[in-house]
Amino acid sequence: MARKIMTVDFQKKVEINRKKVAAYARVSSGKDAMLHSLSAQVSFYNNMIQRRGDWIFAGIYADEAQTGTKGNRPEFKRLLADCENGKIDMVITKSISRFARNTVTMLKTVRRLKEINVDVYFEEQNIHSISGDGELMLTILSSFAQEESLSVSENCKWRIRKDFKDGIPNTFALLGYDVSRGKLTVNKAEAEIIKIIFSEFLSGLGKTAIANKLNDMGYTTKADAEWTAKKVDLILRNEKYVGDLLMQKVYVIDHLEKKDAVNDGVLPKYLISNNHEPIIDRNTFDAVQAELVRRATAYKAPDTTIRYHLTGKIECSLCGKNYRHKINNSGTKYENSIWICSTYNTKGKKHCASKQIPESILNDIIDILEKEPVKIIVFPENKLKFIFSDNTEYETVWQAKSRKWTEEMKKENYLNLRKGHKA
Repeated sequence: MARKIMTVDFQKKVEINRKKVAAYARVSSGKDAMLHSLSAQVSFYNNMIQRRGDWIFAGIYADEAQTGTKGNRPEFKRLLADCENGKIDMVITKSISRFARNTVTMLKTVRRLKEINVDVYFEEQNIHSISGDGELMLTILSSFAQEESLSVSENCKWRIRKDFKDGIPNTFALLGYDVSRGKLTVNKAEAEIIKIIFSEFLSGLGKTAIANKLNDMGYTTKADAEWTAKKVDLILRNEKYVGDLLMQKVYVIDHLEKKDAVNDGVLPKYLISNNHEPIIDRNTFDAVQAELVRRATAYKAPDTTIRYHLTGKIECSLCGKNYRHKINNSGTKYENSIWICSTYNTKGKKHCASKQIPESILNDIIDILEKEPVKIIVFPENKLKFIFSDNTEYETVWQAKSRKWTEEMKKENYLNLRKGHKA
């Protein structure tokens, strides 16, 4: 039987253009019920995306206890970054209000995503942002979402302010007290920290010194953080420690930014005297308030808004913190204008054994080198390393001007500096 050769045409495999699909979920509260809802959303989208053969699972982005009126939600920002990097073709979200309650944020985001060909699908409204009439519908519906957010916000404010008027405080945490349903009861262990702060302040210690002492003793704040001068100041001024309760000290400016502002008369304040058991007696509290005023009058705080030409450029090699400018009125051999490590300045030698440097010394070295450094690293034993924008580095050792320099000394110092070696 003769061989027969036949040509067989194989059907070409059709390539499926699979979309990279991600989902975004959000709840605005950290309560258990809300977190359960978030977990359910994540599980639902996970299954939904992975069931589709024409989709590639690109991840679930979920924000816990984040308001939709703000655009600084961490997972939301990560989602947008991944879209920009080409990792996502389409985003699925439950509704417009879950994505953003702020109309401006909503439109700005979907327009940018549309520019890079990323679609956003809103399940509840059945809208694709990339479609022809998608933006019009989103503009209308997101405006409704924003108004709904305003209504909810105003209702919450009304309830809180009504409670204030009736003498019912809002929920808060306060060192020294346990708070349950607006009732304050003394926490004896924490109350001892409060007593130390008031006692040490009246004995003459400054706020920074008190903060350092508390940290050395192993005490932390209510949020389990280190003590600072500012936190000590807040304790010293808080009327709750004498048994009074002043409500509505701050208020929320608007429902979009949700920024707090000090209430300096915009809204009424409500003071309840002898509301709860005091930790500090009234005489001690009044004495502290008078001492705060006296010290504020006697010692004017430095203007921290001034930027000197070396601000942010001097780094301590021991602790890694920046040096700060300071006017030294202690009468030491150093000149008044100095640079000092911020750790040493606030916490003392125990936390950083660096040395302060007269500003004139640094200026003289810079003048001789005829270059403005981008960074100066301060090492022990008066050693300095100057780093410049052209990547050259010079090292030298400085000496305090404890006596008047002769021309020979200046010349010798100049030559020594010019010999500074490249690192």
